[in-house]
Formats: sequence, C-alpha cells, structure tokens
Amino acid sequence: MLSADLLVHNIGQLATVPGPGPKRREALADVGLVRGASMLVRDGRVAWVGQERELPTHEAAERLDAGGAAVVPGFVDPHTHLIFAGDRVDEFEMRLRGVTYQEILAAGGGILSTVTKTRAADLDALVASARLRLDRMVAHGSTTVEAKTGYGLSTECELRMLDAIYALDATHPATLVPTFLPAHAFPPEYRDDPDAYVTLIVEEMLPTAIARRPADTTLFADVFCEAGVFTVAQTERILNRARELGYALKLHSDEFEALGGTSLGVSLGATSIDHLMATPDEEITRLAESETVAVLLPGTTFGLGKDDWARARAMIERGVAVALATDLNPGTAWCVSMPFIMALATRYLRLTPAEALTASTLNAAASLGLHHERGSLTPGYYADFLLLDTGD
Repeated sequence: MLSADLLVHNIGQLATVPGPGPKRREALADVGLVRGASMLVRDGRVAWVGQERELPTHEAAERLDAGGAAVVPGFVDPHTHLIFAGDRVDEFEMRLRGVTYQEILAAGGGILSTVTKTRAADLDALVASARLRLDRMVAHGSTTVEAKTGYGLSTECELRMLDAIYALDATHPATLVPTFLPAHAFPPEYRDDPDAYVTLIVEEMLPTAIARRPADTTLFADVFCEAGVFTVAQTERILNRARELGYALKLHSDEFEALGGTSLGVSLGATSIDHLMATPDEEITRLAESETVAVLLPGTTFGLGKDDWARARAMIERGVAVALATDLNPGTAWCVSMPFIMALATRYLRLTPAEALTASTLNAAASLGLHHERGSLTPGYYADFLLLDTGD
C-alpha cells in the first residue's frame, strides 16, 4: 500500500510536463497530458501520477477534489528584479515622448533612479515591499522565483538586498533563487572611472557575497552586458572571477544591441542568457549547440513599447532551449503575472500554448539549474501545482 500526505483526484486534465529537461524543438510542446487523472503527494513531492482508474491502493492523510479542473505545475519565474524601493512612473511618459532607455539611464534616471531610493531603504523596508510583490506573483501562479540584487551598486546595499532575498526565502511559501547583480549599471560615484567599479566588484563584492550565502544555496552572478553599460571585456572579467569563486552564471545580453555577450556566456557555461531581442543568427546557432537556456522576456519589449520581439521561433527550430520570465522591475516591466507573459509569448513570439507552458515550468526551472526537481509533476519532483479555473 502506498502512503501519501495528499491525494488530488477528479482532475480533468493534468499537464505533467515530463522531463528530461530542458526540452527543445518538438519536445517543447509535450506537456504530458493525462485526462481523468489523480496525483499522490508524499513529503512535498509527487509520489504517483496517472489516470484515476489506475490509482494504486493507498492511504492518504488528506484528499483534494479538483472538481474536474485542469492541473499544471507551478510556474517558475527565472528572471526578476524583485527587490527594490520606489517606482519610476515618470519615465513612462518620457518613453512615450520618444526618450530611449539608454538616454534615460545616461541622464541619471532608469536603474540609477531606483538605486537612490533603494540605498535609502533599510532591510525591513526592502523585505516588506518585496513581500507584497511576491504575494501577487504567487496569486498569479508562480511558485519558484529568481530574485536579483542590482539596485544597490555598493557593497553594503548589494549585500542588504541579498539579505532581503534570503529573509523572504526563509519566511515565504514561494521558493526564491538568489542572483547577485552588482554589475547592473555604473553608480554615479564611478561614472568617470568604470573600470575601478569593475575592480570593486571583482575584488570585494563577489568574494564577500559568496562567503555569506547560506549553506546548500546556489548563488548566481549576473552582468548587464549592453551598450552604455558593461562591455564584453568587463563582463568577461566579472564572470570569470565569479566562476572561480563558485557562482553559477547568468547574463543579460542582446537587449538592445548584439555586442558578443551571448557567445561569451555560452563559452563560460552560463546556465542562462536572458533578453536576446537582438541576437544574430550565428549566436542563435551557438546557443542551440550549448546547454545554456535562452530566457525570453516579452514583457520588457511590451513595456518599452518596442516591436523587436525575440526571434523565438527561429531559436526553437534550431534547437535552443527556450524559457520565459516576467523581468519584474520598477521601470520597464512591472509585471507579476506569468500568465500575461505566456499570453504575450503566444501572440508575439509565436509559441503555442503548450510550448509556452513548458517554457514557463520545466525549461524555466532548467534556466535555474532546477529541472531535476521543479517544473514538472512526475514522481520525485516537488508537488508545486496549480488548479486552473478551467478543465482544459
């Protein structure tokens, strides 16, 4: 007899999104649909899943009648700037008037505007404001969320942001994955000597942050490699040092211009490279030949009012492992909803609904190195699941 803590039964359709992951090409559309399903959960993980008529003899402490609803894995949001203070509502109208993202940043706005407000916030304030956003993310179905620093741009404030991520992970039902992103922009005090700031990141920030991480926690390092921000050479210096120290690697690349950051990220074994709106054909091919996951952020393109959507279909057809994320941030994509991102992906990136679901679950988990335990509802995986208000 199989013992279980929970039996979920009377499921209309269950999307198991089976591994192995990440899924590529035609496999991206395989969501492992089981009709008339049941699922047994033990110790927080899936113990058995299948058609209800094949349900094994069991003892379950609790029973949940799904009422014919569809069940899918909880969404994994693998690129967010969850921790920040203040907002940038004034910049929206600036962009409507044609002022570009780079022009706003060069004038001291954008990321730097948020840096000023975040530096002034203490740990309790950062945790409290982020908790409200995280609550809304969970209400929209996200159960695993990556969270970056990057609005401190000083050792003290970047570490305070990391502490906020760790505090939330310890006290919130959602699972948080931390990313250290001091290389998000150049702070005003280093505007005239950017290489000195890179040295600060490499010699002080990265070693200090990795030494403070909780036991058994994977900590990612990330860099915004883009025109007007970090060059490829600066990015390489930071990521090489991060890799030496034991960080896993991520990279913002090709949001506005293709500088070669994607090839660099692939060569360094980055777990994911994110944005990729301007990625050229030869670098799509390099992604396809690698284990690196391409995290696409259509909410950012939408928020910026642009039409240069990432070429998701070309990526999928060539064999790139594609994932989706919100890019939640206070300036260009204040979005907590993975379903909205999936809707954008089906309409503008030309993913099918099944591809969008896989890209928001198993493949998104792969972009965090978690595809062996999250993003699927097959035995052994964490039983993070959603009951949809629909049977399909």
